[in-house]
Amino acid sequence: MPMPSFDALIIGAGPNGLAAAHRLQSAGRKVLLLEAGVPGGGAAACVPLAEGFAPQPLAHLSLNLDPRVAHGVELARHGLRWAAPDLATTALSPTGGHLRLDGPAGAALQGAVSEADRAAWAALRARLMRFAAVLTPLRQMPPPRLARGAGNPMLKLAMVGLKARMMGKAEFRELLRMFLTNVHDALNDELTDPLLKGALAFDATLGTWLAPRSPNSLLLWLDRLSGGVGGVQGAIGLPAGGMGALASTMVAAVQAKGVSLRSNARVARVLVEGDRAAGVVLDSGEEIRAPLVVSSLSPKATLLGLVGSRHLDAGLITRARHLKARGGAAKLHLALRGLPDFRGADPKTRLVIAPSEEAVERAFNPVKYGQVPEAPVMEIILPSAFEPGHAPAGQHVLSAIVQYAPHAPKDPEVARAVLLEASLRQLEAHAPGLRSLILKADMLMPYDIEARWGLPGGNWHGGELSVEQMLFLRPLPGLAQYATPVEGLWLASVGCHPGGGISGSAGWNAAGAIMGVGK
Repeated sequence: MPMPSFDALIIGAGPNGLAAAHRLQSAGRKVLLLEAGVPGGGAAACVPLAEGFAPQPLAHLSLNLDPRVAHGVELARHGLRWAAPDLATTALSPTGGHLRLDGPAGAALQGAVSEADRAAWAALRARLMRFAAVLTPLRQMPPPRLARGAGNPMLKLAMVGLKARMMGKAEFRELLRMFLTNVHDALNDELTDPLLKGALAFDATLGTWLAPRSPNSLLLWLDRLSGGVGGVQGAIGLPAGGMGALASTMVAAVQAKGVSLRSNARVARVLVEGDRAAGVVLDSGEEIRAPLVVSSLSPKATLLGLVGSRHLDAGLITRARHLKARGGAAKLHLALRGLPDFRGADPKTRLVIAPSEEAVERAFNPVKYGQVPEAPVMEIILPSAFEPGHAPAGQHVLSAIVQYAPHAPKDPEVARAVLLEASLRQLEAHAPGLRSLILKADMLMPYDIEARWGLPGGNWHGGELSVEQMLFLRPLPGLAQYATPVEGLWLASVGCHPGGGISGSAGWNAAGAIMGVGK
């Protein structure tokens, strides 16, 4: 039997697949990266919009790029630059009375906010950031296994526990309480300004199947705040050239390291011989053999689609089928003939339409029943306002994440049209005349996102981020350390710990686990 020509096969050239490939190749493994389409970084990859306009990505901002990945993959050396490394947020008002949040996680407020609310937000923000910092080290290690002799990184876990206890008994008790509370109550206990509460509630629930009143929603907010850009906790960044540039930089870095990359190579199944992975079979029927297979596709797609019930026990198959993966966010791209005026708001900021925490909640309510909200909330970026190259001279691109969107409506095409109209109505109310500027509109619903990027349910995180699907429970108990029951097959996707965003953390962690090393 001929020796395999590669030591490791990695399925999917998203951020996690790229991070795993680079780390394994750097350790001396010979790696082949297989991508179903054209390599470009998964959800950071771009899709066409209109002639003359740069293709636009699904994820349009960076909020938790893993510093280990940024440094280890040498992204700066390969050309990664930032158009805005610490993006300000403008909470839009239809009357022009906007609120601006500057600095990481809204460190400073500009606008008609009372002194009492300014002081209350400063205190609440400091506490949230302190609590989120306790969680940050957990992102950089496999989560613990609840079993005797499991080989957990006890020293690292002890340091996390010590850091939490060093906050003092009262703060430690408050941390535990916040794990069990919701965003709505936390905001209303401290703040009164609707626009401020709306922006914060929107951020806390962005990309989740949760609303401000949902149980444990505050834990997801802490998880979001535990990330950052350039080592700055809570910062949100826009790469120069957009998120597509981040993706292409990662691709260039792994190729420079020596990773072999094949595009248009869709994997049909993992080749299993006996009880171990022996390679993959492509759609074309071609077999590629290697003793190590790493999938950066969602756990659900890997276990149910690429491996199948023949090689896994019935209990695991049943649990995989029941993994929660409801997507509640749509993506809107607009090609515009000119720059819209959001009633004087700075277009070089992140724009948020979320009038209050109750407005965020109301936008979620109909989606639970497969319906479209009348007044969706949204995050808006105008990348062409920051730098040229995104649109023809004098023209602009608008990119928006729209919440909430049904992932399984009765009539998908009707739902798309209704949400597009509701979104444009919201935009027009905050930027009069915007409709007249539209050259082309493209609305990607959760079911489009599932079809295009293979994310179950259109969930951006490859599986819901919820208290029962986090840490040692993500994606499933027994699989949280990235290994599967099939020897030689590993999981390394956004559906694994630590979860969502364009971070590369799961891929970096998985490669470390494969090599038997930690951080």
